[in-house]
Amino acid sequence: MKAYQVIENGKPLEERILETPEAKGREVVLKTVACGVCHSDVHIHDGYFELGGGVQLPSPLPGGEPLTMGHEIFGEVAAIGEEVEGINIGERYVAYPWMGCGDCDLCDDDMTHYCANNSNLGIHVGGGYGDHVLVPDQKYLFHAADTPDSLAGSYACRGLTAYSALKKAGPYKKDNSLVIVSAGGLGVLALKIAQAAYGINPIVVDIDDEKLGMARQLGASATINSSEEGAAEKLMELTEGGARSIVDFVGAEASVNFGYNLLARGGSYVIVGLFGGQISLPLPLQALTEKKLMGSYVGSLGDMAELMELVVAGKIDPVAVETRDVSEANNTLLEMKEGKLLGLVALTHDQ
Repeated sequence: MKAYQVIENGKPLEERILETPEAKGREVVLKTVACGVCHSDVHIHDGYFELGGGVQLPSPLPGGEPLTMGHEIFGEVAAIGEEVEGINIGERYVAYPWMGCGDCDLCDDDMTHYCANNSNLGIHVGGGYGDHVLVPDQKYLFHAADTPDSLAGSYACRGLTAYSALKKAGPYKKDNSLVIVSAGGLGVLALKIAQAAYGINPIVVDIDDEKLGMARQLGASATINSSEEGAAEKLMELTEGGARSIVDFVGAEASVNFGYNLLARGGSYVIVGLFGGQISLPLPLQALTEKKLMGSYVGSLGDMAELMELVVAGKIDPVAVETRDVSEANNTLLEMKEGKLLGLVALTHDQ
């Protein structure tokens, strides 16, 4: 099999020829059709997450070995283990990539994505930048109905992340109940999922007018450029005195400092993005206003099942995805790092 691997953090990916995995037990081998490029891939490739103040959280290559990235995987079944039932060669599935050890309290409580001994596809073990992927159990596979091939894999991370974060921040009674920070690929997916799951058209905030224009076309009830004068006052007006729920898919010091101060009493602020930085909060006001600041990391297998039910039922309108050959992985990562990508991008393999 052919794979594009991180050999050294920060260095260009290298094309490698590897042994194609074989399936046994409940394992399934997928031949990769398309793999979404997620902003987490930039951090994994760099080898660190920025914490602010010059402090970095290391994210080294597992065991110091080369890594085939790519965790938004949509593929065709190429091989199955002897214990697999109801899965047939040639069928196509999205792979849930967040694997736990399967033998701890977190895994028992459907929180495998929090397990300390995880082996996530494309993060700890081989992923979709390779043309074959070994999925350790058939329970991690989900039908995507007639979802475009290039979009399907994005539901395993960006779609799932958006759905799980929206669940944490709810409930939503009307359009201005929710503010989405980011009109990029993840923010746009969240917009479509909010429309499908909750029947609302959220307010969208970004610093890029072109991306905000796209959000308006996709149904945002209002958009705000947070870098412009009067942005805070506009948000306060639209939310009738303060936002009830803000989901931040940027997670930068500037975005959180802008949005958190505009929460209503008792409001919820969910940080999803990983751009990094630090914030300072006056603790007495935290108690007096009962504002909630929380993080959200991808989503559980149960969340994935709920999300894919919406997808299969056709309730989530598909968003456009740019497709590129997997050989363009290095350039795609660079453009994502520099903020040049307007929407979702998926890497495809020759079939």
